Amino acid sequence: MLHLDRQLCFPLYAATNLLQRLYRPMLEPLGLTYSQYLVMLVLWEREPVTVGELQSCLRLDVGTLSPLLKRMERAGLVTRIRDPRDERRVLIAPTPRGRDLKVDARDIPHALAKQIGVEPERLHALRELTQALVRQLGEAAEQENHPTA
Repeated sequence: MLHLDRQLCFPLYAATNLLQRLYRPMLEPLGLTYSQYLVMLVLWEREPVTVGELQSCLRLDVGTLSPLLKRMERAGLVTRIRDPRDERRVLIAPTPRGRDLKVDARDIPHALAKQIGVEPERLHALRELTQALVRQLGEAAEQENHPTA
């Protein structure tokens, strides 16, 4: 079993690295890294969001997300404000510049699909299968973090 080609983790790892490599030239004109693009996708869909909601959506820990958000704030892409209803919560929203990037980014998913040559139906099936795997892995990780007595 300890062969690289028998591991589930390796093709997922390799696919992620290759996808990020393909995204890079599409995101560079926007001034976004892949991680920043993922944050913006969440914000374009529903803003404002709490840091906790971003963590949950992107499955990132606070140690990864906080520096990312600070860089994005310095770049003028997002604002971080205290929730007026609960000062303990920080809300993240795109700035006008961050919102404007949505127009420039709108063709990226189609361009990527065309570049990799995957039919929309197959892409949909791959996404659903991968999302199911992510849910199962998330549940397993949650059980690991909170074992029952």
